[in-house]
Amino acid sequence: MTSSNASGQPLPLRLLGRLCRLAEWLAIVMLLVTAALVLAQVIGRNLFHTGLPVADELARYGGLGMIYLTVPLLLLQNKHITVDIFIAKLGPRARRVMDIINEALVLLFCVLFLWGGWLFLKRAGRFTTPALGMPNTWFYLPALTGLALLTLVALYRAVALLTGQRPEGDAAP
Repeated sequence: MTSSNASGQPLPLRLLGRLCRLAEWLAIVMLLVTAALVLAQVIGRNLFHTGLPVADELARYGGLGMIYLTVPLLLLQNKHITVDIFIAKLGPRARRVMDIINEALVLLFCVLFLWGGWLFLKRAGRFTTPALGMPNTWFYLPALTGLALLTLVALYRAVALLTGQRPEGDAAP
């Protein structure tokens, strides 16, 4: 049984919404840091004729984090780009079946990605990044965290569809 707050949202949706918002704020911080690092690189190269390998590596880390940490919120709010030419012509029952298949495919992708990521990090996790000496496990942590959160969001949406409910993702958590 799930409890609801004053807005009527079930507890799992509220918790997912909070986790996704936290991930969004981390991604925003990464965006700001990445922009500052890229600016520092441009200034360093053009004014001081020097490269900043640490800044380059951190900018890559920020870019990786920004993408993977924001994807779960987009799915939770149903804001991914969709092509619905075919689905729009279906009736409500067939559309619901297609929605369930879609969520099942997202879940399958997440599970395969997490499993592949685990296998990859079992080997690559022993090494460090070239400039910072950061363990690869930490470097890929935003991707794995984002995909784990995406898995939870897709699971919530699939369960909602399977129980005859419409995922409440259109409203911001």
